[in-house]
Order: sequence, then C-alpha cells, then structure tokens
Amino acid sequence: MSTLTEYLAQKRDALLRRKAHARSGDAHPLRLQAQAHAEGRSGVRRIRIRDFQVISDSPPDFAGYDLGPSSPELLLGALSSCLTHTYLIQAADQQIALEDVWVEVHGQLDPRAGTLGHETTPIYPHELSYTVRLTTDVTELDALNAAVERFCPILNLLRQGVTVRGTVERVPASRAAA
Repeated sequence: MSTLTEYLAQKRDALLRRKAHARSGDAHPLRLQAQAHAEGRSGVRRIRIRDFQVISDSPPDFAGYDLGPSSPELLLGALSSCLTHTYLIQAADQQIALEDVWVEVHGQLDPRAGTLGHETTPIYPHELSYTVRLTTDVTELDALNAAVERFCPILNLLRQGVTVRGTVERVPASRAAA
C-alpha cells in the first residue's frame, strides 16, 4: 500500500467525521484571517496565517530581492494547492485509489496593463489554466473531476468572483514610531 493510499484512508475517516459534524447542527462558519506587513528597507511582505509565516517579495526588476513568491504567484500556488487537496478529498470520498496527485497552474500577468495602448489589459493574473496528473489504475475519472470542479473553494472563487470590502485607517506617523 502506498503512502498516499494510507493517507486517503485517514482522509476518508476525517471527511466522514466532518460530514457528521456538519449534519449535527453544531458546525459553524470558520473565520479565516491573514495579515501582511511590509518590512523595513526591503519591502518584503511577511504574511502571517495562524501560526505560520510566508515571505512574499518582488523580483529584482521590480525593486525586490526575490526572497519569496510574488502575490500573483501565491495566488496560483493557492489554486494548485486547493485543487490538489480537493482531488485528495474527493478521491477519499469516492474511494478511488491514487498513488500521486500533481497539479500545475499557469497564468499571465502583463506588466504593460493599464499603460497607454494597454488600458484594457487585465492588471490581475489572467488566462489561468491547470493540468492535473493522477497516478491511478482507475480509468473512469469523470465523477472525480466533476466533484473537484464543484467543491474546490479557490477554483470556484476565481471562477465566480466574490465581493471584497476594504477600509483604510490612517495612523499618524508620530504615533506609529512611538
């Protein structure tokens, strides 16, 4: 039995417990939170999520030090991770044996966006696509793929969009230094 096969059995048990919890009436929405802070002279962004930290930076041609992925790259990474995880969840749910799951996501980001002659070029990552490679002896994967397309949160967010509200709070410089 492969390591991933063992993991899928554990994932199925966790999934069944989670589904039972959701049906019990005791489940509530989870509040997600992330923070980023620009650091000193480098401009590197330290992202904090729960007890984890990720460094985001720009490439040298954009005054960065290339110490971590850029925000658009992190978005593609989040999509690839979410797709991979959703394939694992759905394979566990459908009891499909997988030996490996590999997802690669591609997109474009045009630095000319918004400039003269490129006013309509998207300023965000676009032309996103992904390739999934599943190592399995199962030949019928339509139900698995359909479930992933239905349940992958980041894929659906990108496809359907979401309202984002923001506020800006000004902190006087003299108070911030104290």
